[in-house]
Amino acid sequence: MDLAARQGGVVSRPQLYSVGWQRWQIDAQVRAQRWVIKGRQSLALRTGELPELGHWWSAIFEVGAGAALDGATALRAAGLKGFEGPIHISTPKSARPRRPRGIVVHETRRRVDGDLLPLEPPRVRASTAAIRAALWAVSDKQASLVLAMTVQQRLTTPADLSDALDQVRRHRRRRLLLQVIREIAGGAQSTGEIDFLRLCRKHGLPEPDRQCRRVTSNGIAFLDVEWTEYDVVVEIEGVHHQEADRALADAVRQNELTIDRDHVLRIPVLGLHTEPDLFIHQVARLLHAQGWKAP
Repeated sequence: MDLAARQGGVVSRPQLYSVGWQRWQIDAQVRAQRWVIKGRQSLALRTGELPELGHWWSAIFEVGAGAALDGATALRAAGLKGFEGPIHISTPKSARPRRPRGIVVHETRRRVDGDLLPLEPPRVRASTAAIRAALWAVSDKQASLVLAMTVQQRLTTPADLSDALDQVRRHRRRRLLLQVIREIAGGAQSTGEIDFLRLCRKHGLPEPDRQCRRVTSNGIAFLDVEWTEYDVVVEIEGVHHQEADRALADAVRQNELTIDRDHVLRIPVLGLHTEPDLFIHQVARLLHAQGWKAP
């Protein structure tokens, strides 16, 4: 069926009834092991593992009226890479949704006109989904991560995130999200940079420049953090910096900066989490050596 192909191999019972299938015919296909029951309302018209799209459609059918992909699931449907988790579905508060096992269902009063995109499967627009993913995150760190990743992968913009956050009047994480969005808008493109900026403020270091464009003999380089006045550069290194090709590129870039008389400190993201005071103390010592005077 074309419908099943568009829905990742999954259809609902009402969809089958609407095109003339009878209950006994459906049961016969299941007994013959051609189709697989996925829940009370959904069936897979194929055997074997379903694609992610099929799981999303099954979740929507099982939750019921008004169901739409939301949070991190809506972001994955929009193209977000590298952020895993359970399927999140939202419904209007008055929808009385079913709550199937393995699906996280959110009843929300915040759904407004324009929240849902005219796409299949039904899903919330990226900016709203990102804010909700951050509100539903298991930690402040995960909340910051999903916002940074959404902007970094160009699914939305800081301005759109700010507009979506305006719809949230009260939430314990609202102030944090506002701060994270401002930091992303200011140039921090990863949670490592965001964490580093918070440490700088906590320890009274001067506000650095971020994502600075530098022309070197090897081309154009964008620096994570720089204090131009003191010729100090800090590079925040995520796990991807450990890959061989990235490590070589990083070495070439650092050498070019050193030739240009910059002083470069390299801080792994893991170090920000495990030894933050140690690394920030090193930054402070270098700034002092370069002429900065603490107030």
